[in-house]
Amino acid sequence: MAEPILKIEHLTKVYPDGTRALSDVSFEVARGEFLVVIGLSGSGKSTLMRCINRLIEPSGGRILFRGRDVTAAPRDHLREIRREIGMVFQQFNLVRRASVLTNVLTGRLGYTPPPWALANYFAPAVVDRALENLERVGIPEKAFARADALSGGQQQRVGIARALMQEPQLILADEPVASLDPAMSHSVLRYIEELNRKDGITVVCSLHFLSLARRYGTRILALKAGRIVFDGAPAGIDEARFKAIYGEDALEVEIA
Repeated sequence: MAEPILKIEHLTKVYPDGTRALSDVSFEVARGEFLVVIGLSGSGKSTLMRCINRLIEPSGGRILFRGRDVTAAPRDHLREIRREIGMVFQQFNLVRRASVLTNVLTGRLGYTPPPWALANYFAPAVVDRALENLERVGIPEKAFARADALSGGQQQRVGIARALMQEPQLILADEPVASLDPAMSHSVLRYIEELNRKDGITVVCSLHFLSLARRYGTRILALKAGRIVFDGAPAGIDEARFKAIYGEDALEVEIA
């Protein structure tokens, strides 16, 4: 059996105020999977996503990415690991006053010599790649527009193009469509799905809506109060499991 690209072992996160966001979470992600993490707000989804690349420091447990211990990595090694982990954020995390092209190019900073980064210089081949990635997500004509002039869906596509600049082995998408309407949600998730299916990039994506998880995920992991309550195929979430994840009073029509 092939070594998983990502292995989470007994991951725990307790915040300074005593909030226990994750409790003894363990799972593996195979190469090429599109794993969707679901659960109500406060279930631990975003904490999990941000612990994987140590944007949040775990309180306990271990995270292995391609066999390397992320949790024990010193800062210089962590920088190297993060090169291979693209991140797509819920609120886009763009430099709003900068051009779309500049935002996409920031995805290459992990590979750029520090003096070049300080001078905001990128080699012509890197600029060409950024333009190609903007074409891939369908907004090449927006390259020189300010990021804050774009719609929410377009801004998230910039975020995907930025992640692509890292040539990632893994993409973490933290509630990437939470602020988008249903049509835009499908548009953005289809681009992420294409990277998974055509490029073979492994995806771990947190979503609130079960209908989206069923449509795009090859596997679903559900969290409730920081613990895993389901891990399996999308079709495996029956009515009983649905209520275990979302609560006895939840109606599927509200979540779907």
